[in-house]
Amino acid sequence: MSNNKDFEDAYFKHIEDNTELYIERLGEAVAMKSISSDLANHLQDIEDMMQWTKDHIERLNGTATLLSNPASTSDQKLPSILIGEFLVDPKKKTVCVYGHLDVQPAAKEDGWDTDPFVLTEKDGKLFGRGSTDDKGPALSWLWVVEAHQQLGIELPVNVKLIFEGMEEYGSGGMFETIAEQAKPGKFLNDVDFFCISDNYWLGKHKPCITYGLRGIAYFEVSVQCAEQDLHSGVLGGTVHEAMTDLVYLMASLIEPGTGKILIDGIMDTVAPVTKEELKLYDAIEFDLEEYKEDCKVRSVSDKLLNNDKTSLLMGRWRYPSLSIHGIEGAFSDTGAKTVIPAKVVGKFSIRLVPDQDPDAIGKLAKEYLEKVFAKLGSPNKLVVEKSHGAKAWLSSITHPNYEAASKAIERVYGMKPDYTREGGSIPITSAFEDCTQMNVLLLPVGACDDMAHSQNEKYNRSNLVNAIKVLGVYLHELGAIKGPKPSSCRCEPLSDAEMMIPGAFLKGFKCKCEI
Repeated sequence: MSNNKDFEDAYFKHIEDNTELYIERLGEAVAMKSISSDLANHLQDIEDMMQWTKDHIERLNGTATLLSNPASTSDQKLPSILIGEFLVDPKKKTVCVYGHLDVQPAAKEDGWDTDPFVLTEKDGKLFGRGSTDDKGPALSWLWVVEAHQQLGIELPVNVKLIFEGMEEYGSGGMFETIAEQAKPGKFLNDVDFFCISDNYWLGKHKPCITYGLRGIAYFEVSVQCAEQDLHSGVLGGTVHEAMTDLVYLMASLIEPGTGKILIDGIMDTVAPVTKEELKLYDAIEFDLEEYKEDCKVRSVSDKLLNNDKTSLLMGRWRYPSLSIHGIEGAFSDTGAKTVIPAKVVGKFSIRLVPDQDPDAIGKLAKEYLEKVFAKLGSPNKLVVEKSHGAKAWLSSITHPNYEAASKAIERVYGMKPDYTREGGSIPITSAFEDCTQMNVLLLPVGACDDMAHSQNEKYNRSNLVNAIKVLGVYLHELGAIKGPKPSSCRCEPLSDAEMMIPGAFLKGFKCKCEI
């Protein structure tokens, strides 16, 4: 092809002409019930999905290997992890794309309008479990490669793929695999850029790029008042009840009406908002009234914690939040049971932001709850534990990886993307970055109303088509990036002083070997 426009015209037409084929293949993938939360019944379905994808890679003359899952035990075998590669030239830059081929459970009787494992198109929407999370986006990479081959266009970069089958149930074995494959001479060691398409647009129409994720610290707070449950009629009014203490403790964590976390010191390490950051929020397309509908609060309270776009989005992405999830050991069935629970365990979590360490936050939460409990003067036994945690992740929208994605979106959609952060956690993102020191891009291709994990999960036909277009153009933008392969340099980042040396900064690559 003589120039980018010639390539894009031919490539876009090819994608449009082959859309029915892509939908047919997605239907084959959706039909495989690769449910990772039920390995007793669906381990083979996941393995079949992995093998189907491996075969697809090999039909396109790529190389593919099914790695044994390092977290498998004699009692429980876990799904294989698939790695694949389309090598063009070792001297060219390399992008590695991650996806998962397992899905959440689904059954028509759960409230689906159609069979969740039969891809069904209605009004331009492709309904089926895994259609948007994550089979459609993950498999699109293979159709990008295939389109290049059928058009006789060489891939502008080397493409590697790493797909797992346990993402919906904890990614067992995946983190160990990343650490192993990042070692010198291994599969991930020469990767220059990572791309993940496993989250969603902020809205229904405007594409976005995600540059930040919140972390998490999850807590269990137990209060015990007796060796066994007691009869409230016989013993009520004579003992210090555990439930009373726990409800007071849980209510002390957060300020009603504002969502403010009341734990001492919780905001001490939260970075101040910069002017540049504020400008990103100004450009974001977001409707508060639509958001009320999406959250299903309009018919109930018709209220949100903040009434302006920027404050609401910052509360969702940029600041920590605390949510109370439930109480274990308490009576929760229908009917009435007049019991005094002997021991109750409250569950809550704090979504963390950059510079908040899960262990440090865990210590603050424990100290705060113990202080509040001491003021109660209760003789009951209190135990506060942080059960798990993950750090937040933040990237830079000026990195060449992000600029490449932005240019691709602009050429396919005719508009610049919004730059967004996510309120949730995707631990795999930090794992890739920590193990390889290479940049990770979150490039969502599905809409906010795709209903991942829920009934009637769908993937818009238009999103499928445009995703394949964007991913293809993104590869060409990566291929146009000047400078050495980032993975060829393992220097420590330059200090501020070193950055002032003339010629020290080569756009996107901050390393001592460039001085």
